[in-house]
Amino acid sequence: MKNLITRIFLGKDDRFGAMIAFGIVALIALGCSCGDKFDLSNLAKNDNSNRTAANSSTDDTPFGDDTNADGVPSDTAIQSMIKETTADFTNAIESEDFSSLYAKSSSDFQSTYTEDQMKDVFKTFVTNKKRILPSLKKAPDTTAELSPKPSIRTEKGLQILVVNGKFPSKPYPVKFEYEYVKRGGEWKMLKLIINM
Repeated sequence: MKNLITRIFLGKDDRFGAMIAFGIVALIALGCSCGDKFDLSNLAKNDNSNRTAANSSTDDTPFGDDTNADGVPSDTAIQSMIKETTADFTNAIESEDFSSLYAKSSSDFQSTYTEDQMKDVFKTFVTNKKRILPSLKKAPDTTAELSPKPSIRTEKGLQILVVNGKFPSKPYPVKFEYEYVKRGGEWKMLKLIINM
C-alpha cells in the first residue's frame, strides 16, 4: 500500500493524473450555477463541456479576428491563444493567485464561477506545484499538438472555438481542453481543463 501511494504521489502512476482530471471535471460539473440568460448545457454531441453560462457584455481581449473561411483562427493565432492561456494558468499555480487568469477570462466564465471557485478547483495543482511546474513552464516554449482539429460551434448566436491537444513538454506532457467565446470580434477563455 505504501508503494502504491508513493507511486501515485510521485508521478510514477498515471492514476494520479486521471484522478486530478476527474476531480476537476466533477468539481466543475457539481459546482455549476449556470444562469438563466444563456445556457450552454445542451452543447454539440462531440463536446465535453456543459459547465458555462453567459451574459451579454462585450469583452476585451488580445486575440483578434485572424480567421479562415470557416471562422477558425489561423494556426498562429490559435497557438498564441493557447500558449498565453497556459502561461497564465502556470503563473496562477506558481503564485497561488488566480486573479489575473480570472480577469482575462470571458464574462461568460465569470458569470458562472467566482475566482475562489476557480482556485478551489485547481487546488490539487497548487498542492503539487513543485512536481508539475517544470512541465507547465516548458509548455508555452513548445508547439502544441492539436487533436482533433480546432473547430467553431455556434451556440445561441455566439461563436465558440474548441481547441484540444497537448504540449509535448517534459517530464510530463500538458494536455488541455480550451474553449474561447467570440465577443465583439475577439476571443476570450470560456473553458479551461488541464490534465497532466
